[in-house]
Amino acid sequence: MNYTYILLCGDGTLYTGWTNHLEERVRAHNEGRGAKYTRGRTPVKLVYYETSTTREAAMRREREIKRMDRRGKLRLIASGEMSEEL
Repeated sequence: MNYTYILLCGDGTLYTGWTNHLEERVRAHNEGRGAKYTRGRTPVKLVYYETSTTREAAMRREREIKRMDRRGKLRLIASGEMSEEL
């Protein structure tokens, strides 16, 4: 399974990424081994994710979300699409 996700960073900013191992990736972000952007912004909290059957679809969705403004991302998070918190 492939995931597109949004993290709430410790400084209040939002980070969007994709992975095929969601729990491990969130843990890596919190341990300072994730994206350069999140390294100085821990702790991070998973606030949204979507599943995709292919890596390409997850990456495409990541690009779409990254193009959204903050309000759009917050609306997406508020939509409650995330089925469970990891």
